[in-house]
Amino acid sequence: MNHLKLRPERLIFASTAHSAGTHAHQRAPHARGSSDEHLPYLEAGEGLPVLLVHGWPTSSFLWRGVIPYIAEHRRVLAIDLPGFGESSKPVDRDYSFAFFRSVLDGFAAAVGLESFGLAVHDMGGPVALNWASSRPESVERLAILNTIVYPEFSLAVRAFLAAARVPGVGRVLSSRAGLAGAMRFGTVRSDCMTDEALEGTCAPFAHREAREALIRSVQHLGADGLRPVAAWMRGISVPVRVVYGTRDWILPAMPYTVRRLQEEVADIEVTALDDCSHFLQEDRPDRVGELLAAFFR
Repeated sequence: MNHLKLRPERLIFASTAHSAGTHAHQRAPHARGSSDEHLPYLEAGEGLPVLLVHGWPTSSFLWRGVIPYIAEHRRVLAIDLPGFGESSKPVDRDYSFAFFRSVLDGFAAAVGLESFGLAVHDMGGPVALNWASSRPESVERLAILNTIVYPEFSLAVRAFLAAARVPGVGRVLSSRAGLAGAMRFGTVRSDCMTDEALEGTCAPFAHREAREALIRSVQHLGADGLRPVAAWMRGISVPVRVVYGTRDWILPAMPYTVRRLQEEVADIEVTALDDCSHFLQEDRPDRVGELLAAFFR
């Protein structure tokens, strides 16, 4: 796999390289959404675009080992959602579905996303699927990783959202120890959560306000935002690819989600990875990259 470089004309500020094994890419410039958010993203490759959307508490950094595979044939963009990674982390915003839709609309306009593939993970699923369901004509292929698709939240999801609304508990969840614990709990391979991987996840939340924004990012995400997603899934006309880790204790209802998708989506292919947990991009970036590259190619 060749190293991938950003097009120089897109660089606005100094970039930094991230590496994962023999794969490397650079931090791309920022875009400003319609809510005037500072939105850094990773970009590599040429061709039809594919947008990768991370979840909680990660960022575009989570996709670092996957991007090179997809970018062999497509233009890949992995965004840092507001409140995450190197993006703006306002603490005076309600991180609602409407807020994220506005930001993603602005981002898509800024980087020229008209027709694109979409891959979602964790909290990025509800956020990006809600947005995509409002513009389904733009999505030409959809990949779903371990995420939430339907408004019938599992007990685990309800418990997490409730905990995030309790100030003392939220501070623990967003602490460095809490974030590191979540990443270790959500992976199978003991060797994948290296110091570098943990630093890439935890470093954006070194300051109190950043940790507060991280907790706020999930406090206003309720089941109502997934009702249009459920309706879209029942009539979706584009190919859907599901790749998920079966040993997911963060979203233990993922098998139910997969079965329901198989019942409702006409053009769907599913791969269950038994050697992966919730953060399958950390457990098996090579395998996830190969599967998504084949789908988007």
